[in-house]
Amino acid sequence: MRTHWAASLFLLVVAVVSTVANPSVVNLVVGVFLVALALVIAPLTGALLFPRSVTSAQAVQASQQDGRPIIYWRPGCPFCLRLRATVRAEASKALWVNIWDDPEGAAAVRAVADGNETVPTVVWGSDVHVNPDPEWVRARLTSAP
Repeated sequence: MRTHWAASLFLLVVAVVSTVANPSVVNLVVGVFLVALALVIAPLTGALLFPRSVTSAQAVQASQQDGRPIIYWRPGCPFCLRLRATVRAEASKALWVNIWDDPEGAAAVRAVADGNETVPTVVWGSDVHVNPDPEWVRARLTSAP
């Protein structure tokens, strides 16, 4: 599992080191700015904005039972963030699989994306869409039961 908080942690370390190593008003201002930036970036690059992830096996089983699409994603992916922001409240109508937490999910994406871990990848029944238009996904989710 990769850390979802690496960028924020890096900014916090830089802020503390730069402020402590050479205390000045400028470094203090830069340090405060970096801490604020880290606090903004942390939830955006982590899993907080996404519905709870399930394993690929759980998603496939649930999708076969109720027809919900499977959305493979990973933290920090700007395309995944754009998709999540676009689908908003409809996100709960899909099954979300974090490929960094689930090797089977990563393998499923590689199998349909020419060996690459390109996300978001949406699997809707037998249809696979690699990095689909977020508006298209939202429209499909909106019309889904």
